[in-house]
Amino acid sequence: QYGWEAEAAVKKAREIIADAINASPEEIVFTSGATEANNLAIKGVAEAYFNQGQHIITVATEHNAVLDPCHYLENLGFEVTYLPVNGDGFIDLNSLEKAIRPETILVSAMAANNEIGVLQPLVKIGEICRDRSIIFHTDAAQAVAKIPLDVQSMKIDLMSLTAHKIYGPKGIGALYVRRRNPRVKLAPQIHGGGHERGMRSGTLYTPQIVGFAKAVEVGMAEMESEGERLAFLRDRLWEKLTPVGSIYLNGHPTRRLAGNLNVSVEGVDGQALILGLQAMVAVSSGSACTSVKIEPSHVLAALGVPEKLAFASVRFGIGRFNTVEEIDKVAEGAIATIKSLRSVR
Repeated sequence: QYGWEAEAAVKKAREIIADAINASPEEIVFTSGATEANNLAIKGVAEAYFNQGQHIITVATEHNAVLDPCHYLENLGFEVTYLPVNGDGFIDLNSLEKAIRPETILVSAMAANNEIGVLQPLVKIGEICRDRSIIFHTDAAQAVAKIPLDVQSMKIDLMSLTAHKIYGPKGIGALYVRRRNPRVKLAPQIHGGGHERGMRSGTLYTPQIVGFAKAVEVGMAEMESEGERLAFLRDRLWEKLTPVGSIYLNGHPTRRLAGNLNVSVEGVDGQALILGLQAMVAVSSGSACTSVKIEPSHVLAALGVPEKLAFASVRFGIGRFNTVEEIDKVAEGAIATIKSLRSVR
């Protein structure tokens, strides 16, 4: 009985997650998170389509969970093209078309950037890939239940998802794998009991999966209203910070995640700025995964942000539980910290 209950719970969760991206439940493969999903997508395609070509295209501003598997494949003899981005963080679609070769097997471009929140033009990228019969993977860890995602209209073949970016449990994610028109082949990266249709062995973590589905369900129900509320708070914070002067927005002002604000502040040391702010607010200088690194963000470097400004950058993540009062308090504290640091230079 208990095994059947668990199986029914997983089946229901799979349906909820699939519905959120307009996929079929059997196209959802559960993983330990988006990092594993990215590895399964990129390495899995590389192995499965090895005889068709060994060229992959990705973007210079991708998360390390995409860049590192690409570097790994380069060491095995694959060629990887890293598309540059413009000052706002977008790829040039003409550059993508020109980068495609007969031996190109995969294009990987993230839906929403984890540092600067920029939303890549997935529909247009999907059209280019479909026209050229190339598999299109997107890392949507930051995007699911935050922006509308539709694997059919966007012509997405592989999509990485995770729960913890939408208040779900840590340690659970999924990879959407297209099963028809076209059917995408993947070489499994974890072998064993043949779980998840042989694509990802290992006993399914039922409580995490149920939590993941609940987070998606809540996020989808509130996506539109919460998106508007977060964009209002983000814009309010930016408007309150600008009078301090010599402060620059990184990424596009509107084509970005509603809850993301990434700024560079002239005339201050970045680490000192973050230390000064940490008493009142959780901020970082880049990705939370690399926030201990003493080097400028590769994302800001790709945007052409000068190294000194890149070091003095701060990412504010505004979320479900933040209020107008908190935004005003953070703005006040940030301005005081910036003025204080500038005065002691």
